[in-house]
Amino acid sequence: MMAFWVYLLRCRDGSYYTGHTDELERRLAQHHAGVFPSCYTANRRPLELVFTQDVASREEALVSERRIKGWSRKKKEAMIAGNWPEVSRLAKSVSTKLPGIVDE
Repeated sequence: MMAFWVYLLRCRDGSYYTGHTDELERRLAQHHAGVFPSCYTANRRPLELVFTQDVASREEALVSERRIKGWSRKKKEAMIAGNWPEVSRLAKSVSTKLPGIVDE
């Protein structure tokens, strides 16, 4: 069974990059080397890996990546810190401020 990962990188400018891959070490090496000049991280090195989560399928990894990309900076930082009650609180505060929008 093949493993997939969702990962977050903290860039030199303090921004975050969220991605997914089936070969974490290879993908991180590509980011660090700037292999893809058009990638968001290419001109924001050095990079720091701040979060990884293994998932069962590429589809699950892509869904998680897209969900995290939609999160606020505060919510991403709570996740990086492993503060799941705060992640949940921030999700609820967004949902109550924006009727009809569910933030998972």
